[in-house]
Amino acid sequence: MSIHAGQSSGVKLQDIAKKSPFVVGTSRLGAVGDTDSLDETSTSSHSTAPTPSESINALLGKADSGTSGPNERCLDGGLRPWLVVLGCWLALFTSLGFVNSLGTFRTYLVHTQTTNPTSGAIGGVIFAYAVTSLLLGLYVGPLFDLYGPRWLLGSGTVCLIIGLLLASLSMGPIGILTALGILGSLTSTLLSTPAIASVAYVFTANRGLPMGIAATASSASAVVFPFIQHAIYLHLGWLWAVRILAIISLVLAVAANFLIRSNRLPPSSLSPHPPSSSSSPVPTPRRDLSNPHPTFRIFRARGSYLTLIGLCCAQLASFYPLSHMSAYALGKGATQTDAFTVAAVVNGSSVVGRIALGWAADRVGPFNVNIACCLAGAVSCFLVALPAGFTRPGLMLFGVLFGLVSGGSIGLVPVVVGRLCKTQEFGRYYSAFYTVASFLAVLGIPLMEQVSRTSRGDYLGLILVTSFLYLGAAGAFWAVRSAVVGRGLRAVF
Repeated sequence: MSIHAGQSSGVKLQDIAKKSPFVVGTSRLGAVGDTDSLDETSTSSHSTAPTPSESINALLGKADSGTSGPNERCLDGGLRPWLVVLGCWLALFTSLGFVNSLGTFRTYLVHTQTTNPTSGAIGGVIFAYAVTSLLLGLYVGPLFDLYGPRWLLGSGTVCLIIGLLLASLSMGPIGILTALGILGSLTSTLLSTPAIASVAYVFTANRGLPMGIAATASSASAVVFPFIQHAIYLHLGWLWAVRILAIISLVLAVAANFLIRSNRLPPSSLSPHPPSSSSSPVPTPRRDLSNPHPTFRIFRARGSYLTLIGLCCAQLASFYPLSHMSAYALGKGATQTDAFTVAAVVNGSSVVGRIALGWAADRVGPFNVNIACCLAGAVSCFLVALPAGFTRPGLMLFGVLFGLVSGGSIGLVPVVVGRLCKTQEFGRYYSAFYTVASFLAVLGIPLMEQVSRTSRGDYLGLILVTSFLYLGAAGAFWAVRSAVVGRGLRAVF
């Protein structure tokens, strides 16, 4: 049974709820179209009392508050969705740990090989990695919506193991870096995108906390993988270091494959219809839902361009200064110990920010939290980094604030995108938004580099540009919020 836009759906929803153990519902924490369909459903229903199945599902934690069709299964609570979150964490930990190990691989090749890779060759590998990841990401999202995560995760696991095994062979520095760059990009895309989309499929109403917990895997992998690899290399040598790393990655990736299973997720093939709300700005045509190729129709939805601008500004303001935090501390006269300490403080507070702000997003809405987060980032730059960044207490305080802001804004990206689409379209939307925003952020890196060079060591220009980027992101998110729910401060969005 399908429910089309403009039809009275109240009686049909009640009939479906009586026949199915799962409930189709709407909430202010769902997608933009869901809040519109809430008004349509409530006006056409003759009774607002919950059905017996709704009451039972509410007690079992199975009520769905963000899906759009009666054929979607709703798993917004209980053990099964949290096992998917655990699988997502393992997949992100493995894929991002592989990426974080590329720097260690490069260091080994430069210091041990007789023929060192040139800067042009290394740049070419990095370029190949970035291009492959971005282009492949446009297809992985739609394929996930159509076929689920199983084959995508399995392919990513195979690429991961092949890449590490090739790295353990005597292929020369260029061959090793090329294998790691190309296969590493396939691994990161095929593992990370389906894993994140899987969490969005099983948590349709309150995605902030699960996404925040899963996003902590990136911070953990950045510390654990290079440390393990370096420690094993010192004791057992290069070959065994890579082999042990491959074994660890294989175990984690296989565990993620078993935890993120296709039968735990609502099959998108059962709900191929466009959003049921007549007030939805630009419904996705049915032919696009069944098309594995990316489409730019999704950017015609209400608030899409402003959301894209906000995500781009927030990512550029978070990632680039984060990589210069230790150099910034040394430039302000801090010791090397304090420089490493502030980097650890930023990483630690980033983990806290992803979890805490994700939890807050479930209460007041991801756009509201992102606006407050970006404003806090600008304030920390203006009121802490500029006047007190040269002192040790001011440096540590800035590290805590910047870590909270950057971690929160990064962890909320999937939750923000999820407010613009239906659940069965999340993979397509997330991959497109993340790819375009990342591409624009990469184009902005040379500008940030130029600003850093012209600052002549005091990083004044970098701090100012970061502040204005955060203000621009906050303005873009506020404009989207105002267009959708109005300017009232109490609106949850």
